Amino acid sequence: MNPRAAFRPVCPTLPARLGGTGGRSRVCRILALGALAAGLVLSACSPDALAPGGEGKGGHEQGSPHHQPTPHHQPTIVSLNPCTDAILAQVADPAQIRALSAYSSDPEQSSMDVALARRFPATNGAVETVLALHPDLLVASTYTDPASLAAMRAVGLHVETFAIANSVAQSRAQVRDLARLAGHVDRGEALVRQIDRAMAEAAPAPGSKPIPAVLWEPGGTVPGQATLVAELMAQAGFANFSAQRGLGQSERLPLERMLADPPRVILAVGHARGPIPEDDRLLFHPALAALGHTARATLAPNLIYCGGPTIPRMLARLVAVRHQLDQHQQDIRP
Repeated sequence: MNPRAAFRPVCPTLPARLGGTGGRSRVCRILALGALAAGLVLSACSPDALAPGGEGKGGHEQGSPHHQPTPHHQPTIVSLNPCTDAILAQVADPAQIRALSAYSSDPEQSSMDVALARRFPATNGAVETVLALHPDLLVASTYTDPASLAAMRAVGLHVETFAIANSVAQSRAQVRDLARLAGHVDRGEALVRQIDRAMAEAAPAPGSKPIPAVLWEPGGTVPGQATLVAELMAQAGFANFSAQRGLGQSERLPLERMLADPPRVILAVGHARGPIPEDDRLLFHPALAALGHTARATLAPNLIYCGGPTIPRMLARLVAVRHQLDQHQQDIRP
């Protein structure tokens, strides 16, 4: 039995956005969600649910060669993942994108050009909101609420989930997967070539000694070695100083330890100008001025969390920092 068919008869007067106004809307929404739960049970018994892996249709992880194409050559898409937002904005037609995640319209959280993100509707990812947009494909994060994803799959929506890319190779795979799903393989290959060109151009001269650097995130946390940002640092000629000192992903590097064992450069992820947020104050503590042989450079927060088109921008910033260090500048401005 099709769970979408089970969903419809419960409140036949409901419009596509699952509700109208007033008390009837609230009653209909309750009934609709009840039918949705029933659809989940029914879908669990469907042949798709019994496919290898138990994921059903559209449940593949990012970076997998087994992403299935949608029934539409160029589907309409809603993205709930700020990292896939940035890729889709580059590989899909604007008319295909029904909405991007609300994160991408927020300058404090976006990993893409905010002005570009704001050309598209934004969504908070609520089931009713997504279904009201009638997309052919939903692209979400692996951290998206599983119940919400199950509910959307239960009514027949094609859902694909993508995890955080922990390497350039994984990011390339994501770009290709998303471009294929959007029906524009050539645009995905063009973005991959842009990433590869940036990687080649960022490499220091042969024989250059890696520059010890701490990438310090808000709250004093540092990245581990098996992360995308660590790979980009290495490609641009920096040694991950915190990882060399035994610190792993998201571990905290106290100010005292930084002062006692400083690197050549501190890459502070934050805003060095204007009022400094509470979480960023450690990164710009006055005591750091005593480190006469340690330079400080700022990295915009939107450079470190996503791959795809963010990679060339991050590499360009790291190369600029390296060039300024070569010129013996101690304080490096954006």
